[in-house]
Amino acid sequence: MKYELDKTNGLARRGRLIFQRPQGEFKVETPAFMPVGTYGTVKGMTPEEVRATGAEILLGNTFHLWLRPGQEVMRKHGDLHDFMQWHRPILTDSGGFQVFSLGKLRKITEEGVQFQNPINGERIFLSPEKSMEIQYDLGSDIVMIFDECTPYPATFDYAKKSMEMSLRWAQRSRAYFDELGNKNALFGIVQGGTFEELRKISAEGLVNIGFDGYAIGGLAVGEPKEEMHRILEFTTPLLPADNPRYLMGVGKPEDLVEGVRRGIDMFDCVMPTRNARNGHLFVTDGIVKIRNAKYKDDTSPLDPHCDCYTCKHYTKSYLYHLDKCGEILGARLNTIHNLRYYQRLMAEIRTAIEQDRFDDFVTEFYARIGKDVPPLQKA
Repeated sequence: MKYELDKTNGLARRGRLIFQRPQGEFKVETPAFMPVGTYGTVKGMTPEEVRATGAEILLGNTFHLWLRPGQEVMRKHGDLHDFMQWHRPILTDSGGFQVFSLGKLRKITEEGVQFQNPINGERIFLSPEKSMEIQYDLGSDIVMIFDECTPYPATFDYAKKSMEMSLRWAQRSRAYFDELGNKNALFGIVQGGTFEELRKISAEGLVNIGFDGYAIGGLAVGEPKEEMHRILEFTTPLLPADNPRYLMGVGKPEDLVEGVRRGIDMFDCVMPTRNARNGHLFVTDGIVKIRNAKYKDDTSPLDPHCDCYTCKHYTKSYLYHLDKCGEILGARLNTIHNLRYYQRLMAEIRTAIEQDRFDDFVTEFYARIGKDVPPLQKA
């Protein structure tokens, strides 16, 4: 993987990731949003439908794909690209966040994490080396190091110990990734909770090890938005300008805008797909909750500014009807729309950076959704 940085506008960056795959060269224009395909599928979507929304890269989940279908099935198909028939780039998370979310079902040691398989209850073990091996079998174009996602709130002492162990795991991940002869990209993950001092140690330690890109983890885990913005503003300048920066698990449309304002290049989140299945739809001027009875007779499109399949063909009334009847098509059409909304938002952001008017875009974006522009703390 190669990263090209074309232009900056304030802290916002316009560039691209370039991947060499068996099918040829693939470019991912940045800032980019990655739809989440946890089990080797973006829920309810074919790969062609996902691509039609503008997505150029997907996220797969190492932890869940390891449990089901498992490495042997994956190897029989070739890799995750062959298994799910998405022959464009894929980033896989390391399993660290899923282990974090298991709570009391897990036991963390220096070696790795012992936990109870949520499917059948058996005890299994995940280590930095095992995570690298699984992601190698998945054929991930971007592999994430195995880390511990520091919970919120956490004491300074807990966050320090967690961050230091994640740094040691980062070193082990790097070593085993290289030992496997993996020619794809490996990203480090900055941890340290809400403590700037710890974030600095983590970022500098990762840069010292050397990675193809750097993620900021342990955010959007319950901390106030102001805290997330503060840590982002502090951490992003510590990362090399010639590598991509990835904010993990974020987020709402305004979170993407705020991330780009602070120098982030890559995002992922289940929000557009999960919210779509719950009738919560993102539109140019905010949100449509399609389950609201006021849409029963509404013959207008979901978003007159949207060019997605759903908005070009169907009315709010029809989407309301599908949801009321529990029809699968409703969830699919909603998902197509929300994914397209996110990709259109990223395209607008990229154009605004190219044209040196990103600040104006931010002002217009917040005016459309009826919110105030959050201050940049170092402005």
